Amino acid sequence: MKKYAFGVDIGGTTVKLGLFDKEGNVLEKWEIPTVKDNGGERILPDVADSIKEMMAAKGITEDDVEGVGVGVPGPVDAQGNVQKAVNLGWGVFNIPEVMGSYINVPVKAGNDANVAAYGEMWQGGGKGCSNMVAVTLGTGVGGGIIIGGQILTGATGAGGEIGHIHIEDNETDVCGCQNRGCLEQYASATGVVRLATRRLAKDDAPSILRSGDVSAKTVFDAVKAGDTVAIEIAEQFGEYLGKGLAAVAAVVNPEMFVIGGGVSKAGEILFDYIRPAYEKYVFHGCRSAKLALAILGNDAGIFGAAALVLCE
Repeated sequence: MKKYAFGVDIGGTTVKLGLFDKEGNVLEKWEIPTVKDNGGERILPDVADSIKEMMAAKGITEDDVEGVGVGVPGPVDAQGNVQKAVNLGWGVFNIPEVMGSYINVPVKAGNDANVAAYGEMWQGGGKGCSNMVAVTLGTGVGGGIIIGGQILTGATGAGGEIGHIHIEDNETDVCGCQNRGCLEQYASATGVVRLATRRLAKDDAPSILRSGDVSAKTVFDAVKAGDTVAIEIAEQFGEYLGKGLAAVAAVVNPEMFVIGGGVSKAGEILFDYIRPAYEKYVFHGCRSAKLALAILGNDAGIFGAAALVLCE
């Protein structure tokens, strides 16, 4: 009987790995460097070698392993074909086929944000929920959509890219995707700083934000302290994100939105600003969707990757 699975979360700097039992308990966690030389050709062999070393150390045979799940920072379709991962230097290829040439166990792959969403559904903030949207508010805005307990990948693996929903017609700054007015430009950590910088430049209204570096953390710390200008910034942030989530809800009708990423460290105070806008714009049939904080943090990717092989 198969006893174990490995979850792999490939990032631009490090690869996070986890050994899991079939019940979803993480038994070991570790990291290896992401070697991106020569188009990232060493990444998958290095991952396979590291897993084999852990198997040897634990006395685990290939017959004991259900499989290896892999999360990748790029579009990945339902067959495991990566459609370029520019941060890794990868082109287009089938991850299970290539990884399977280095280790003799089943391999499944998915986009890292989708996989992290799957992890939050399996053992995190969305546990017990089979229709949910995970939103990661980090440097950008990532998303993962789970419908009927399955990741919605879309035709080319770009399903769930909610950070690039067009939300503002009057934007002049260019988003990283080269469009303008994307949700990511207002609801990410850098987006909150953009909103704050613009608000502070608008007039001389007193604010504790004028006394030091501005970040998403300092903005929401100031909100908690009752700073009027910071509250205005939070209201604008909530207006954009609430409107974006309402648009998503009208398409996929989730039970829950699970909010993670660095901005989410502000805590449930975020919901005080997101929920009013969400309820203002959302279709009435989707109004009951709950808002919850992600709880797996940086481990969501390895949990979700393991779930690819343990839950399907």
